[in-house]
Amino acid sequence: MAGDIVQVTIGERSVGIVGLKKIMEELAKSTSGKTDAECREFLYGGIAGQNYIPPKMAGEYKEALLRAFKIFTGEIRDEAPSGGVRIQVLGPGCFNCDRMEKDVREVLAELNIPGDLSHVTDPAEIEKFGVTGTPALVINGRIVCVGTVPDRNRIRQWLIDLKASGECKEGA
Repeated sequence: MAGDIVQVTIGERSVGIVGLKKIMEELAKSTSGKTDAECREFLYGGIAGQNYIPPKMAGEYKEALLRAFKIFTGEIRDEAPSGGVRIQVLGPGCFNCDRMEKDVREVLAELNIPGDLSHVTDPAEIEKFGVTGTPALVINGRIVCVGTVPDRNRIRQWLIDLKASGECKEGA
């Protein structure tokens, strides 16, 4: 069951959804002729019994599920937040992983870069990146380090280089 958790972005948070992969696979086989609204309802109905969803957030969940499905089917690309950066710390939640996440968060704040920072702890999800060790750091889909915790200056340099390339902008 742990391998069937898919991370989706709800608002500004990354949330693990149990059973979503199976529901997306099922829907992908039968999407022909289905509207986005029908897909949203199918996805939501398929995961609602296995996951806690605050009633006030049902609409946001439905949109996030549809987006995750479209990424799953290749209809859209999973991109960094508009003008920002998407960073993933890969690791089981050990001291080093937590330290890397804290350092990245602080450097993002220092450089005033908007972004989506998530910590992927599920071994099956980490395996999808093809890394051979943890902790690992992924910035905008590119693996920048594996098996070590980079110092804050190195993290800062990666993010400065990203800003210089125009892939992300400073926050408002």
